[in-house]
Amino acid sequence: MKTFKTLLTAASLLLCTSAFATTAPNRTECIAPAKPGGGFDLTCKLIQVSLLETKIINSPMRVTFMPGGVGAVAYNAIIAQRPAEPGTVVAFSGGSLLNLAQGKFGRYNVNDVRWLASVGTDYGMIAVRQDSPYKTLADLMEAFKKAPDSIVFGAGASIGSQDWMKTALLAKEVGIDPRKMRYVAFEGGGEPITALLGNHIQVVSGDLSETLPYLNGDKIRILAIYADKRLNGELANIPTAKEQGYDIVWPVIRGFYMGPKVSDAQYQWWVDTFKTLQQTAEFKKQRELRGLFELNMTGKELDDYVKKQVIQYHEMAKSFGLAK
Repeated sequence: MKTFKTLLTAASLLLCTSAFATTAPNRTECIAPAKPGGGFDLTCKLIQVSLLETKIINSPMRVTFMPGGVGAVAYNAIIAQRPAEPGTVVAFSGGSLLNLAQGKFGRYNVNDVRWLASVGTDYGMIAVRQDSPYKTLADLMEAFKKAPDSIVFGAGASIGSQDWMKTALLAKEVGIDPRKMRYVAFEGGGEPITALLGNHIQVVSGDLSETLPYLNGDKIRILAIYADKRLNGELANIPTAKEQGYDIVWPVIRGFYMGPKVSDAQYQWWVDTFKTLQQTAEFKKQRELRGLFELNMTGKELDDYVKKQVIQYHEMAKSFGLAK
């Protein structure tokens, strides 16, 4: 009997400790490392709405903006100045990881934060005008190979960015030196589409979510999506680059990390929260509204993914002379 009571007491203490460890932070904040209106803002608003609507938190999450270097300013600030805040999460994207891989985040590296959870992914794509002579990716690549100067690619970022990398990989697939391709960098993802529709460029290299508003019209044709397999629904008729013979897969992950000194218990509360949130109808609805596709990872799984991705990005950047 005494042993039973001892076990019961121990179990009760364990439950109390577990409940204490999983208490929500008093104050929650999401840092978007950019100006309002971009992808980081989108990422923060996704969980701001979802957490409140599912009643996981009782008061709205604060969203603050910390622009600079596709996440570099926020990364440095959370490590050096705010490393132990239990309620603060910071948005990141594939672009953040690419910059980390190129050493653009200063003295800090991929091991200096706690990678928390992904909330979805976008995918790279390549598109032309609907009246373009290039009906398939093979058509475009054949013309590009024969006369690289005849095709102007446009994208919403500069040399070394995700959009440039995606274009450079295509060039490499057909033996063209990426430094010799005609590439026009615009400010943001909307401008190159406008330029394409105005016939100022021939091809847009960007993200799928940027072109979704045009899919129901007759203005743009997506030649390939950089996913490992075809997507579902109305996107199922768009081929991947891979199935057309070009080994390019480029997911644009979106997710969050925390400061390096956040306690294990506080970190685990967020891991468990995201695991629950990712399965709710409200979260799935908000993700779809923002043009993202399912990619659910938390804790160690995300940590492993991020570190592997940064290594791959570093090797890729080295191959293009963008990293040592």
